[in-house]
Amino acid sequence: MAAAIYIDNYKPIKRNMNNNRLFAVDLSAEEVIVSESSKGSNKINFIKRIGRQDNELLYDAVVTLTRITNSSNFDSVIFKAMDKVCQMIYNKHEEDLNSAIK
Repeated sequence: MAAAIYIDNYKPIKRNMNNNRLFAVDLSAEEVIVSESSKGSNKINFIKRIGRQDNELLYDAVVTLTRITNSSNFDSVIFKAMDKVCQMIYNKHEEDLNSAIK
């Protein structure tokens, strides 16, 4: 699965803090897929794709998160900690984008 998204005149959207960001990795396209879901909901909303070249740290973190998920000795504490790392890296990525736009 390969796709490219071009966003012209990007304007940040204020997101509800009750939403959880979800991360997936598209290894063939070398992109992180960012989505969100409200707590208690089965509905998932696509946010964006971020190429490895745009944020290699986030890409590597999500690959690690995926590896933790696929591990034969899955540990939810480690998974939650790595998910928080991914959330923090993504938030910093968005802050940097917003600063560059202003």
